[in-house]
Amino acid sequence: MSVAPRRPLTYAVLLCLAGAALVLFAATRVWQLEVTVRPAPLPPIEQERSGGSLMPWLPALAVVALAGGGAMLATRGLLRRLLGGLLLVIGTALVAGGAVAATNPDVDRLWPLLCVLGGLAVAAAGAATAARGHRWPAMGARYERAAGTPPPAVSSRPERVEAAGTRDAWDALDRGEDPTAG
Repeated sequence: MSVAPRRPLTYAVLLCLAGAALVLFAATRVWQLEVTVRPAPLPPIEQERSGGSLMPWLPALAVVALAGGGAMLATRGLLRRLLGGLLLVIGTALVAGGAVAATNPDVDRLWPLLCVLGGLAVAAAGAATAARGHRWPAMGARYERAAGTPPPAVSSRPERVEAAGTRDAWDALDRGEDPTAG
């Protein structure tokens, strides 16, 4: 198979992985700094809140999108198109989560906007996979065994000693004998 049909698959996988990694990175940054004022002798408490603590589902969806990028390589046909639809939905959810957080005045806008950008990348990869993924090449079948072929032959010489005779094998080694010879 030529290299040209693999390019769209490669681009979609890389776009999905990069978008998911961007969301995962942005979700672990500090989005909000909460300051709690306490009575006079006590200092104020500063609490940093990451995107993952504000929206716990955001990094979880990013991890699912990372797995979906790898699954694009392992699937084919209708299953790959369904995976593309799932990635499109996940990317849309990531965009929505980042957009909602960016409208909050107490949140630093940089990290939610990076989540929006990463979600757009995941959604674009999912849309491309849903639309054209069934035409992309699948993993090769050279490692699969044909239905009618027998399993490979096993050597008649044992390569390891069974657990039940382990003590006997060690005793044989102590006497200078080879316990696998026979």
